[in-house]
Amino acid sequence: MPSVSNSNLSKDLAIKIEDLSISYKINVESKKTLKNAIMRASRGERVRTRTVEAVKHLNLEITHGSVVGIVGANGAGKSTLMRSIAGILPPTSGKITVNGRISTLLALGVGFNKALSGRDNIILGGLAAGMSKAEIEAQTDAIAAFADLPEGFIDMPVRTYSNGMYSRVAFAVAVNMTPDILLLDEALSAGDAAFKEKSFNRMRELCEEARTILIVSHALSSINELCDHAIWMHKGNMLASGEPEKITGAYLKFLNVGELPSSYEDL
Repeated sequence: MPSVSNSNLSKDLAIKIEDLSISYKINVESKKTLKNAIMRASRGERVRTRTVEAVKHLNLEITHGSVVGIVGANGAGKSTLMRSIAGILPPTSGKITVNGRISTLLALGVGFNKALSGRDNIILGGLAAGMSKAEIEAQTDAIAAFADLPEGFIDMPVRTYSNGMYSRVAFAVAVNMTPDILLLDEALSAGDAAFKEKSFNRMRELCEEARTILIVSHALSSINELCDHAIWMHKGNMLASGEPEKITGAYLKFLNVGELPSSYEDL
Protein backbone atom coordinates (compact mmCIF):
# COMPACT_ATOMS: atom_id res chain seq x y z
CA MET A 1 0.00 0.00 0.00
CA PRO A 2 1.31 3.53 -0.76
CA SER A 3 2.20 5.48 2.36
CA VAL A 4 3.98 8.43 3.92
CA SER A 5 5.03 7.68 7.47
CA ASN A 6 7.04 8.96 10.38
CA SER A 7 8.71 5.92 11.89
CA ASN A 8 12.01 4.60 13.07
CA LEU A 9 14.66 4.53 10.36
CA SER A 10 18.31 3.81 10.66
CA LYS A 11 19.66 6.57 12.92
CA ASP A 12 21.65 7.95 9.97
CA LEU A 13 18.64 8.31 7.65
CA ALA A 14 16.32 11.32 7.58
CA ILE A 15 14.24 10.27 4.56
CA LYS A 16 13.83 6.95 2.78
CA ILE A 17 11.89 6.71 -0.47
CA GLU A 18 11.04 3.26 -1.79
CA ASP A 19 9.69 2.64 -5.32
CA LEU A 20 7.71 5.90 -5.21
CA SER A 21 5.27 6.62 -8.03
CA ILE A 22 2.83 9.53 -8.16
CA SER A 23 0.22 10.01 -10.88
CA TYR A 24 -2.86 12.18 -11.21
CA LYS A 25 -5.47 13.12 -13.77
CA ILE A 26 -5.90 16.53 -15.38
CA ASN A 27 -8.80 17.96 -17.36
CA VAL A 28 -7.85 18.41 -21.01
CA GLU A 29 -11.01 20.26 -22.11
CA SER A 30 -10.02 23.22 -24.30
CA LYS A 31 -12.93 25.35 -23.11
CA LYS A 32 -14.02 24.85 -19.51
CA THR A 33 -17.36 26.63 -19.49
CA LEU A 34 -20.63 25.89 -17.74
CA LYS A 35 -22.37 25.72 -21.12
CA ASN A 36 -19.96 23.07 -22.40
CA ALA A 37 -20.31 21.10 -19.16
CA ILE A 38 -24.13 21.11 -19.48
CA MET A 39 -23.95 20.07 -23.15
CA ARG A 40 -21.60 17.19 -22.34
CA ALA A 41 -23.89 16.04 -19.54
CA SER A 42 -26.95 16.17 -21.82
CA ARG A 43 -25.12 13.95 -24.32
CA GLY A 44 -23.90 11.60 -21.62
CA GLU A 45 -20.27 12.48 -22.35
CA ARG A 46 -17.54 12.35 -19.74
CA VAL A 47 -14.97 15.05 -19.14
CA ARG A 48 -11.81 14.25 -21.07
CA THR A 49 -8.84 13.69 -18.80
CA ARG A 50 -5.20 12.74 -19.14
CA THR A 51 -3.11 10.84 -16.60
CA VAL A 52 0.16 12.50 -15.66
CA GLU A 53 2.90 10.25 -14.29
CA ALA A 54 4.71 12.88 -12.23
CA VAL A 55 7.14 10.56 -10.41
CA LYS A 56 8.10 7.06 -11.56
CA HIS A 57 9.53 4.31 -9.34
CA LEU A 58 11.88 6.58 -7.41
CA ASN A 59 14.25 5.17 -4.80
CA LEU A 60 16.26 7.56 -2.65
CA GLU A 61 17.90 7.66 0.78
CA ILE A 62 18.84 10.98 2.41
CA THR A 63 21.04 10.95 5.49
CA HIS A 64 20.74 13.36 8.40
CA GLY A 65 22.72 16.53 7.80
CA SER A 66 22.63 16.24 4.01
CA VAL A 67 21.85 19.25 1.83
CA VAL A 68 20.31 17.90 -1.37
CA GLY A 69 19.59 19.99 -4.45
CA ILE A 70 16.96 18.91 -6.97
CA VAL A 71 17.22 20.21 -10.52
CA GLY A 72 15.16 19.63 -13.64
CA ALA A 73 13.00 21.36 -16.21
CA ASN A 74 9.42 22.43 -15.49
CA GLY A 75 7.24 19.33 -15.29
CA ALA A 76 10.13 17.09 -14.22
CA GLY A 77 8.38 16.07 -10.98
CA LYS A 78 10.48 18.11 -8.56
CA SER A 79 7.68 19.95 -6.77
CA THR A 80 5.46 16.86 -6.78
CA LEU A 81 8.23 14.94 -5.03
CA MET A 82 8.66 17.67 -2.41
CA ARG A 83 4.93 17.80 -1.69
CA SER A 84 4.83 14.06 -1.26
CA ILE A 85 7.76 14.11 1.19
CA ALA A 86 5.95 16.86 3.10
CA GLY A 87 2.86 14.63 3.37
CA ILE A 88 0.70 16.97 1.29
CA LEU A 89 0.39 14.69 -1.73
CA PRO A 90 -0.05 10.95 -1.09
CA PRO A 91 1.94 8.44 -3.17
CA THR A 92 0.11 6.46 -5.82
CA SER A 93 2.39 3.56 -4.95
CA GLY A 94 5.53 3.04 -2.94
CA LYS A 95 6.54 4.38 0.45
CA ILE A 96 8.13 7.46 2.02
CA THR A 97 9.48 7.28 5.56
CA VAL A 98 10.53 10.48 7.34
CA ASN A 99 12.55 10.67 10.55
CA GLY A 100 12.31 14.17 12.03
CA ARG A 101 10.25 17.34 12.18
CA ILE A 102 9.67 18.95 8.77
CA SER A 103 9.36 22.64 7.95
CA THR A 104 8.25 23.47 4.42
CA LEU A 105 8.34 26.42 2.09
CA LEU A 106 6.81 24.91 -1.03
CA ALA A 107 4.74 27.96 -1.95
CA LEU A 108 5.21 31.23 -0.17
CA GLY A 109 2.70 31.78 2.59
CA VAL A 110 0.59 28.68 2.00
CA GLY A 111 -1.51 28.29 5.12
CA PHE A 112 -1.34 31.96 6.08
CA ASN A 113 -4.56 33.57 7.22
CA LYS A 114 -4.64 36.95 5.50
CA ALA A 115 -7.10 38.36 8.02
CA LEU A 116 -4.58 37.83 10.84
CA SER A 117 -1.43 39.79 11.55
CA GLY A 118 2.07 38.71 10.58
CA ARG A 119 2.79 37.95 14.24
CA ASP A 120 -0.31 35.74 14.52
CA ASN A 121 0.68 33.89 11.35
CA ILE A 122 4.13 33.23 12.79
CA ILE A 123 2.41 31.54 15.72
CA LEU A 124 0.18 29.53 13.36
CA GLY A 125 3.21 28.47 11.35
CA GLY A 126 4.97 27.27 14.48
CA LEU A 127 1.96 25.28 15.63
CA ALA A 128 1.67 23.71 12.16
CA ALA A 129 5.34 22.72 12.40
CA GLY A 130 4.66 20.88 15.65
CA MET A 131 6.21 23.41 18.02
CA SER A 132 4.81 24.13 21.45
CA LYS A 133 3.39 27.55 22.24
CA ALA A 134 6.35 28.26 24.52
CA GLU A 135 8.83 27.38 21.75
CA ILE A 136 7.04 29.66 19.31
CA GLU A 137 6.83 32.59 21.72
CA ALA A 138 10.56 32.27 22.40
CA GLN A 139 11.30 32.76 18.68
CA THR A 140 8.54 35.10 17.51
CA ASP A 141 10.50 38.32 17.98
CA ALA A 142 13.56 36.88 16.22
CA ILE A 143 11.42 35.72 13.28
CA ALA A 144 9.71 39.11 13.06
CA ALA A 145 13.12 40.82 13.10
CA PHE A 146 14.41 38.53 10.34
CA ALA A 147 11.44 39.45 8.13
CA ASP A 148 12.50 43.11 8.54
CA LEU A 149 9.12 44.62 7.70
CA PRO A 150 8.44 48.36 7.87
CA GLU A 151 7.67 49.53 11.39
CA GLY A 152 4.32 48.33 12.71
CA PHE A 153 3.50 45.99 9.82
CA ILE A 154 4.22 42.79 11.77
CA ASP A 155 1.08 43.54 13.82
CA MET A 156 -1.06 44.46 10.80
CA PRO A 157 -3.26 42.05 8.80
CA VAL A 158 -1.30 40.11 6.19
CA ARG A 159 -3.82 41.21 3.52
CA THR A 160 -2.25 44.69 3.72
CA TYR A 161 1.22 43.37 2.81
CA SER A 162 2.95 43.75 -0.54
CA ASN A 163 4.12 40.56 -2.27
CA GLY A 164 7.65 41.24 -1.06
CA MET A 165 6.58 41.66 2.56
CA TYR A 166 4.48 38.51 2.32
CA SER A 167 7.47 36.59 0.98
CA ARG A 168 9.72 37.83 3.76
CA VAL A 169 7.42 36.64 6.54
CA ALA A 170 6.85 33.26 4.85
CA PHE A 171 10.58 32.63 4.42
CA ALA A 172 11.36 33.85 7.94
CA VAL A 173 8.83 31.42 9.43
CA ALA A 174 10.15 28.44 7.43
CA VAL A 175 13.86 28.88 8.16
CA ASN A 176 13.64 29.94 11.80
CA MET A 177 11.54 27.07 13.16
CA THR A 178 14.70 24.99 13.79
CA PRO A 179 13.38 22.03 11.81
CA ASP A 180 15.09 18.66 11.54
CA ILE A 181 14.22 18.63 7.83
CA LEU A 182 13.65 21.73 5.70
CA LEU A 183 12.00 21.57 2.27
CA LEU A 184 12.43 24.62 0.02
CA ASP A 185 10.92 25.00 -3.44
CA GLU A 186 12.36 28.06 -5.23
CA ALA A 187 12.23 29.96 -1.94
CA LEU A 188 15.73 31.41 -2.32
CA SER A 189 14.41 33.71 -5.05
CA ALA A 190 12.02 35.47 -2.65
CA GLY A 191 12.30 39.16 -1.89
CA ASP A 192 14.62 41.94 -3.04
CA ALA A 193 18.40 41.68 -3.46
CA ALA A 194 19.18 42.53 0.17
CA PHE A 195 16.71 39.98 1.51
CA LYS A 196 17.98 37.33 -0.91
CA GLU A 197 21.46 37.81 0.54
CA LYS A 198 20.09 37.52 4.08
CA SER A 199 18.16 34.39 3.07
CA PHE A 200 21.25 32.83 1.54
CA ASN A 201 23.29 33.54 4.67
CA ARG A 202 20.58 31.94 6.80
CA MET A 203 20.73 28.87 4.56
CA ARG A 204 24.48 28.67 5.12
CA GLU A 205 23.87 28.75 8.88
CA LEU A 206 21.36 25.90 8.64
CA CYS A 207 23.84 23.88 6.60
CA GLU A 208 26.52 24.45 9.24
CA GLU A 209 24.05 23.30 11.92
CA ALA A 210 23.83 19.97 10.04
CA ARG A 211 20.14 20.33 9.25
CA THR A 212 18.74 18.06 6.56
CA ILE A 213 17.69 20.31 3.67
CA LEU A 214 16.11 19.63 0.27
CA ILE A 215 16.22 22.51 -2.20
CA VAL A 216 14.42 22.75 -5.54
CA SER A 217 15.91 25.59 -7.55
CA HIS A 218 16.71 26.76 -11.06
CA ALA A 219 19.58 28.79 -9.55
CA LEU A 220 22.33 26.27 -10.26
CA SER A 221 25.01 28.37 -8.57
CA SER A 222 23.02 28.16 -5.31
CA ILE A 223 22.77 24.38 -5.68
CA ASN A 224 26.53 24.15 -6.18
CA GLU A 225 27.37 26.39 -3.24
CA LEU A 226 24.89 25.13 -0.65
CA CYS A 227 24.44 21.45 -1.45
CA ASP A 228 26.64 18.43 -0.86
CA HIS A 229 24.53 16.22 -3.16
CA ALA A 230 22.21 16.79 -6.12
CA ILE A 231 19.73 14.83 -8.19
CA TRP A 232 18.44 15.53 -11.69
CA MET A 233 14.76 14.83 -12.35
CA HIS A 234 13.41 14.47 -15.90
CA LYS A 235 9.83 13.52 -16.78
CA GLY A 236 9.33 11.81 -13.43
CA ASN A 237 12.59 9.86 -13.49
CA MET A 238 15.74 10.46 -11.48
CA LEU A 239 18.28 10.64 -14.29
CA ALA A 240 21.38 11.20 -12.20
CA SER A 241 22.54 11.56 -8.61
CA GLY A 242 25.90 12.72 -7.31
CA GLU A 243 28.18 15.71 -6.72
CA PRO A 244 26.33 18.98 -7.31
CA GLU A 245 28.76 20.45 -9.86
CA LYS A 246 28.73 17.26 -11.91
CA ILE A 247 24.93 17.06 -11.88
CA THR A 248 24.31 20.74 -12.59
CA GLY A 249 26.95 20.65 -15.34
CA ALA A 250 25.17 17.78 -17.09
CA TYR A 251 21.81 19.50 -16.65
CA LEU A 252 23.14 22.82 -17.98
CA LYS A 253 24.52 21.05 -21.04
CA PHE A 254 21.09 19.50 -21.59
CA LEU A 255 19.46 22.94 -21.36
CA ASN A 256 21.86 24.30 -23.97
CA VAL A 257 21.57 21.48 -26.51
CA GLY A 258 18.10 20.12 -25.72
CA GLU A 259 19.23 16.50 -25.83
CA LEU A 260 19.83 13.96 -23.09
CA PRO A 261 23.17 12.17 -22.88
CA SER A 262 22.91 8.81 -24.67
CA SER A 263 23.27 6.94 -21.38
CA TYR A 264 19.93 8.41 -20.21
CA GLU A 265 17.88 7.87 -23.37
CA ASP A 266 16.20 4.63 -22.28
CA LEU A 267 14.90 6.00 -18.95
